[in-house]
Amino acid sequence: MAGVSGKAFDFSLFGRVLKYVKPYSLTFFFTGLLTLLSAILGPLRPVLIQYTLDEAIIQPDPPLLVQMTIILIVLLLLEAFVQFYQTYLANWVGQSVIRDLRAMVYRKILGFKLKYFDRTPIGTLVTRVISDIETIADIFSQGVLIIIGDVIKLVVVIAIMFATNWQLSIVSLLSLPFLLIATRMFQKVLKSAFQDIRTQVAQLNTFVQEHITGMNVVQIFNREKRELEKFKEINKKHRQAHVRTVYANAFYFPVVELLSACSLALLVWWGGKEALSGSVTYGELVAFILYIYMLFRPIRQLADRFNILQMGMVGSERVFGILDTEQHIEDIGEQDAEQIKGHIEFKDVWFAYTDEDWVLKGISFETKPGERFAFVGATGAGKTSIINLLNRNYEFQKGQILIDGIDIRSYKLQSLREHIGIVLQDVFLFSDSILNNITLGDPSITEEQVREAAEAVGASDFIERLKGDYSFDVKERGGVLSVGQRQLIAFIRAYVYKPEILILDEATSSVDSDSEELIQRATEKITKGRTSLIIAHRLATIQYADCIVVLDKGKIVEQGSHQQLLMKDGQYKVLYEMQFKDS
Repeated sequence: MAGVSGKAFDFSLFGRVLKYVKPYSLTFFFTGLLTLLSAILGPLRPVLIQYTLDEAIIQPDPPLLVQMTIILIVLLLLEAFVQFYQTYLANWVGQSVIRDLRAMVYRKILGFKLKYFDRTPIGTLVTRVISDIETIADIFSQGVLIIIGDVIKLVVVIAIMFATNWQLSIVSLLSLPFLLIATRMFQKVLKSAFQDIRTQVAQLNTFVQEHITGMNVVQIFNREKRELEKFKEINKKHRQAHVRTVYANAFYFPVVELLSACSLALLVWWGGKEALSGSVTYGELVAFILYIYMLFRPIRQLADRFNILQMGMVGSERVFGILDTEQHIEDIGEQDAEQIKGHIEFKDVWFAYTDEDWVLKGISFETKPGERFAFVGATGAGKTSIINLLNRNYEFQKGQILIDGIDIRSYKLQSLREHIGIVLQDVFLFSDSILNNITLGDPSITEEQVREAAEAVGASDFIERLKGDYSFDVKERGGVLSVGQRQLIAFIRAYVYKPEILILDEATSSVDSDSEELIQRATEKITKGRTSLIIAHRLATIQYADCIVVLDKGKIVEQGSHQQLLMKDGQYKVLYEMQFKDS
């Protein structure tokens, strides 16, 4: 990668970017032809102006002057037409490429393990998917094709200059080596600055996203001033990264103007003497003045274009970093989970989030189809890890997990998850209607089915009291609803999908007693007739489970029904007595 190798320009990385142009290769090729034509048409103007001045003005020839004027107008119109379509098509290709790339990156992110999101700031991913990809479009709209066009124009201009008058050409180009040296130094400084800018943008996005999401914590703990100071420090670094580019531009462009003025002065001094002696025509002198502007302007713009290209390369390096990340759940199963009954077996399962820091140690249990299995234990005992493994959000290291006698890794991942419904403690709702949050955009689920499910779960009363009932917009993360209401919507969501296996993770831990009663009835309704794994801190919600598993430090220490565990006089009884000692 360019940022790692330290190269001024990484051709292998650029070649990889160009691979995404393949579906639009015909348009890209035609745009290249227009760029070539534009680079040739521009230098023709000084040639025609030289001829007009020498042949139709210095030696008056009114008919020829009219003809040359018409030709110049037609040339200008043709040049404008070519530049319009070249600009339009170059931008069209760029936008098409980033549309495809953005979809690929988002598809890649959707397949990442949850472990990846545990370690990667969300703001960084937002930067990659949006602003970093946007810089890649500039590679095509303002970068590579324009640079090629400018280089061709420079070659054509210099060739015409030497073909016209080699002495004037040498005088005009005396300052060119100094300009090339300055351009090279400018490009090196900006490469480093642009990499720093992308890093600071990602950090700024991460900070803002996290702190706006957690604004209630900031305000509750009176951290506004401290967080503002931290933001100012990050914002200062972002400003400093941009100031470096401003400083480089402020130094470079006056140098270009100074060198351009020197070339023009040398040309006027030398060319003027030659014109007075008759060695150079006045048309040639005027043409060479125009050639100098045509030389220095593209060279100055080349630095700008290369900056844009470099920014796009830095962005593409970061985007390809996401595409090259192998953090997805391996989906090599060939078994379709068409008729799952819900027979679950854990056989000596060991699991760690990192290395061998085991969260689960030799977990073994078996549920029959339709049974309600509950898991209890202290925070960090491994309850949530068990359900994450069953749904293949994380991969276990040792042991075996079977559903209906088949290893879960043998099932197709999407097919497996279609048969497992989950109601989490922290219900996530999108900024959309209640209906869409329940169906998640599945066209096979009708509004009538949703209403029936809400009635069955006991949530229809509160929904129908809302303005617009099922069309009510819950806003970001469902912030306008109570915790209990969000939980009930999650129950409806699980109910309408009719999963054979249902997982309830702390579904009543954060609700009041009235909501708990509603959710308890909803739990009984949706768990009836299907295999259910229930994680709960409140033991009153799981007393009627077919089996209760007690976990401690990643191990199963007790297992049995509510009455059986009370009779064992073990950890479950201790937990039970702690919760119900007042009553």
